[in-house]
Amino acid sequence: MALVRSLKGITPAFGSDPFLAETAVVIGDVVMGDGCSVWYNAVVRGDVNSIRIGHRVNVQDGAVLHCTYRKCGLAIGNDVSIGHNAIVHGCTVEDKVLIGMGAIVMDQAVIGTGSVIAAGAVVTQGTVVEPGSLMAGVPAKRIGTVGKDLSEGEIERVARNYGVYASWYTL
Repeated sequence: MALVRSLKGITPAFGSDPFLAETAVVIGDVVMGDGCSVWYNAVVRGDVNSIRIGHRVNVQDGAVLHCTYRKCGLAIGNDVSIGHNAIVHGCTVEDKVLIGMGAIVMDQAVIGTGSVIAAGAVVTQGTVVEPGSLMAGVPAKRIGTVGKDLSEGEIERVARNYGVYASWYTL
């Protein structure tokens, strides 16, 4: 069973049909929408600020979601995939975003709707990513736009597939 822990009198809240893997950790001021999944060894730690997560968000194995005390909460939109071992910290991630494996998104960054943050990319503090951007590198730079093929073939497909994968574990 996942570790879901209240902290300072605040208990995480979940929408309908969540999947929390046995080794997932969700602590404190966290609110998740419907159909979200938090996978093995992922940590969603709302201890120092709030974390708000929309619908159909998947937080893949080993990812860490956190904030900055009294400075930066974390807001994630709908249909977002956060890849294995990614770090998403004190920022805003709009709808239909794919954050690749091992990517890092830092405080006060804003990731625009329909964007892809490539595996291993580092989005530095305060960076504003235009909607539909393809970002890669360290520090992350815009290397292109997200067309229909990438949007449907990756962003939407991955978000949809993780809903299917979660259903396998809840049957």
